[in-house]
Order: sequence, then structure tokens, then C-alpha cells
Amino acid sequence: MASTFNLEGFPNPVEVTLPEKFTSQELLGFEAFNNWTSSLKHNLALQQDPKHAFHKYPYRLTKIEVQSFDKFGPTKIGFVKLKATVISDNEDAPELPGIAFLRGGSVAVLMILRPTDSMDEKWVVMTEQPRIPACSLSFREIPAGMLEKGKSLRGNAAAEIEEETGFVLPEDQLIDLTKLALQQAETQETLQPAIYPSPGGSDEYIPIFLWEKELDRQEIEDLRGRLTGLRTQGEMITLRVVRYEELWRTGARDAKTLAAWALYEGLNRAGVIQKEIKRRQGMFNTSNDIIP
Repeated sequence: MASTFNLEGFPNPVEVTLPEKFTSQELLGFEAFNNWTSSLKHNLALQQDPKHAFHKYPYRLTKIEVQSFDKFGPTKIGFVKLKATVISDNEDAPELPGIAFLRGGSVAVLMILRPTDSMDEKWVVMTEQPRIPACSLSFREIPAGMLEKGKSLRGNAAAEIEEETGFVLPEDQLIDLTKLALQQAETQETLQPAIYPSPGGSDEYIPIFLWEKELDRQEIEDLRGRLTGLRTQGEMITLRVVRYEELWRTGARDAKTLAAWALYEGLNRAGVIQKEIKRRQGMFNTSNDIIP
């Protein structure tokens, strides 16, 4: 039987309806839901600014209907699908589309390898694995995974690299491409420093990191076709190594890959990555693990 409760913290009452076998404690303990409501509350409050497009007839959240949920194991909430009712006092203003699939953040890594005998060459490590939501048994993408609570973004990225490729690397060798690109972004809204691959339907956000390294050519060749992934979690991953020049084509179906390629290209042209590398070398006196 469905149950209801009132969500606190908003300037007006917000009624939340829950499906059977799902409690308010479980929903309020789901980090993705808390991040979503916190950001929505902040961004709705921005309408108080006379310059805001919706200042005259501001929108407000009035209801949340949780339609379904999925658990990872017996207790951990993995996904929540809901419908939020966001309306305006202006009768002519349409209700904002409010169906949302909440899953929280993920992290992705652009891994670029350069053979020690030819620094002009660049190779990218990709994964190939079944992705049933995309109806694929061999979907190619850059290494990625869901964020785990209690780890930093870089910690999550390093963990994904180890799980999916076998490489173990210090977190400080990772460069946050999305954070660099958004340094001068002008917005008062609360948004994650990451890409949103499907903002019309999901809260998922993905910070994209870069890791560049010199490797012996044979080490790069040995990566081809390597089987990796956590079998206990249903992961069946095959590593693929592609030329950087072909990345946009090989990864054309994967939003993470295209975003990583675009960020890398743009930040390189603007000289931002080179400046970040020099800054880090000055701080840590690092070697050439990260390559200009």
C-alpha cells in the first residue's frame, strides 16, 4: 500500500508519495535524492531575483510521486524513478516536465598511452562490454563507473581504472577535465562540475578525468583483448586499444567518450592542460607520468 509524508525544507508543503515496500527513511537515506532536492531547492529560490526569467510567476515544487525503485542487494538503494510536480502561479504557464530517473553521479577516465619509442603516437584504452539498456553485447566506451560513497572523485576514478584495466595509479596523476573547462562558467545555479548526458530524464552527472602515461610499446600491445571487470558484479569487460585519431569515430555512440574527446581537444587548444601540468610539476616536482 502506498504511503505519504511531507518533505521538509521547502517554502511550501511538498507531499511525497511512496510505492509499497519503500519507506521514507530509505528515500531520505538515498544520496542522489538528497542532492537532487537540495539543488532544486536552491535553484528555485533564484527566481526571487528580479532579473530571473521566471521572477514574475515563479515555479514551485508541490508534489513528488516515487513510481519505482531498485536495490543493489538487500538494503542499498540504487535507482529511483519519480515524477515531480513543478508548477507556476501563472495559469497560462505550463507545468515543467518532472519525470526523473535518479541514480547519482558516475566518473569516467580518458586514458591516453604513448609508446616510449614514438611520443607522437597516442593510444586510448576503451572497454567493450554488454550494455543491455542499449541492447548491446559489445558496447565500446571509455572506462567509467558509478560513484561510491565515501571516496573522492579522484579516488573513484582511480578505483575504476584499477577494476577495468588493472592499472594502479596515484590519484594526483588524474586531471579533472570537466572542472578545468567549467572554471569560468557563469551560473548561479547549483550544478555539479560535470557533464549531464541526459538532463531531460536523469540526474546522472559524470566528471571526466584524464590520465596520460608513457609505456613500452609491448605493454600497450599486451592490453589488447585483456579480460577484466568484477565478475561478481556481472562485469565482463574486454579491453580495446584505439588510435587517438580514431577515438571520435570508434566512440561515437558513447556520450562520455565524445565529451572526453571534445574536452581534451578544447583544453589543449586553449593551453589549459599544459598550464595545469606545469602547476602540478611545480607543486609536486613530478616526473613525466602526465605528459604535456
